[in-house]
Amino acid sequence: MKSKAWFEIKSMSPLELETKLRETKDKLFRIKFRHSSTPVRNGLEIRQLRRMVARLNTLLKEKTVPSKEAVQGK
Repeated sequence: MKSKAWFEIKSMSPLELETKLRETKDKLFRIKFRHSSTPVRNGLEIRQLRRMVARLNTLLKEKTVPSKEAVQGK
């Protein structure tokens, strides 16, 4: 992932992250569904979308769940 795109994603609010996550999961579902009947042209797209879902889940979790340090008062 290009650093500019990653910076833009990291700067999103939790609400925007949830929206982007929903869109990415939907796109992944559609591509996987299409791939089950006929092979997709770009097989790497499925891997890229899976990784994007994981990245978005991680960022969303970081922004919504308080860290241990913040809870302990450090």
